[in-house]
Amino acid sequence: MRQPAPGWTRRSRPPRTEVGLTPGVAASATVRRVDPAAPDGGRPIRGRLARTARLAALPAAHVGRSAVGLGKRLGGRPAELVTAQVQQRTAEQLFSTLGQLKGGAMKVGQLLSALEAALPEQLVGPYREALVRLQEAAPAMPTAMVHNQLDRSFPGGWRELFREFDDSPVAAASVGQVHRATWHDGMSVAVKIQYPGAGDALLADMGMLQHLAPVMHAAAPALDARQLIAELRDRLADEVDYVLEADAQMAFADAYRDDPDIHVPDVVAVEDRVLITRWVGGVPLSRVIAEGTRDQRDRVGLLLVRLFASGPVRARRLHGDPHAGNFRLLPDGRLAVLDFGATEALPHGWPERLGPLLAAGRDGDAPALHDLSAAAGLLQGDKVTAAALMDLLDPYLAPLRTSAYHFSRSWLQEQTRRVSDPRSAAARTQRRLAIPPRHLLLQRVAAGLVGVLCSLDATVRVHEEVRRWVPGYDQGPITRCSTPDSSMPDAPSPPSPQ
Repeated sequence: MRQPAPGWTRRSRPPRTEVGLTPGVAASATVRRVDPAAPDGGRPIRGRLARTARLAALPAAHVGRSAVGLGKRLGGRPAELVTAQVQQRTAEQLFSTLGQLKGGAMKVGQLLSALEAALPEQLVGPYREALVRLQEAAPAMPTAMVHNQLDRSFPGGWRELFREFDDSPVAAASVGQVHRATWHDGMSVAVKIQYPGAGDALLADMGMLQHLAPVMHAAAPALDARQLIAELRDRLADEVDYVLEADAQMAFADAYRDDPDIHVPDVVAVEDRVLITRWVGGVPLSRVIAEGTRDQRDRVGLLLVRLFASGPVRARRLHGDPHAGNFRLLPDGRLAVLDFGATEALPHGWPERLGPLLAAGRDGDAPALHDLSAAAGLLQGDKVTAAALMDLLDPYLAPLRTSAYHFSRSWLQEQTRRVSDPRSAAARTQRRLAIPPRHLLLQRVAAGLVGVLCSLDATVRVHEEVRRWVPGYDQGPITRCSTPDSSMPDAPSPPSPQ
């Protein structure tokens, strides 16, 4: 048993329907207060019908605002001004509705915020701020509800555990929120508190997703949609188990203790609906994305890739949530990792086939890439040719073929357009691929990580990190890896060593 920080306690395992996950803490975060007199009283809206109605109201309200906007334009108001007003109000409703629903709906909003770099600027631009706010500034619980949750978790008296407790949350997200406090020994701590009823909200959202299985199967016949949804449900249940999260955080804290690049705060205590860890400040990644310097962007990009590549080797776990709200850039240049609700135990490290598969793609060896992908269950060998598979994956393998790769929104948008056109060869090939449920978290990590790197506009030595941490990748000569060429838009000169 790993030894946690002094004062760590663990008394009970939360029920599977009790959930609590927030994307991190930051003194600079802003939180929107919920009116306790409102119908939901600050609780997540429960019930499938009620939650569906809230989501369905989003497009209807946009249509209504657009109709009003048309009247204003006919009345002489500038079209650009009216359109901007409609988009701003729709964005505010998007933030408010997903924030109040919390649970799975809120998680979808946070996923959109991580992947906003893939969407065209004219579409996502007006909504980017609202999506980013979902990372750590959702509508928060009233103070009385916070105290009630603490009373239930610490029936012996929670106030005796803290010298100070700030009733104003510093961050609030999908199914929980974070408060800053001072532990009884004077240590600054972050206190994560679950929303009451958030588990019911999550189950309601997953119930709605079950109805999409036939649609998913029609769109991608190679997918076992029902099995995939069942795996997703189990993953989300694990993500909101605070005891599992505490165990995962302890494993990462032990593995990266005194590391010069990665910082993981120690666990102090865990209870039914409360997880307490050491406090971490720093600059939220959302601020680095919005206004960070070139050095900060590249530094964060490098350390994100290093964390996800090295985790299965050092901690024997994969960190499964590359969401910008889960990380901070510390003043000393380290990357602080704040949330461990989504991790996967990999007791033997990376899968044995992963390194050779990536090496085959890097070297343009289409037959080997095809054979390894079929053996891993990623495709049916007789449904996808080796050439078609290489054509689909080739752009995504580009970061492995140069010493430093520039991730940009324009590159990700181009790849999104390429696979989104149902008439394209890439889209036809993609529909014939499969995602084995056991690979679901890895797929989520890959997509989310690329999205965050493109939002950062970071230049990262991906090839070097993969070669360092993934066994089997560095076999044989690198036949297609080249030095950066300034004439190539996606391969600028590498940054100075970090």
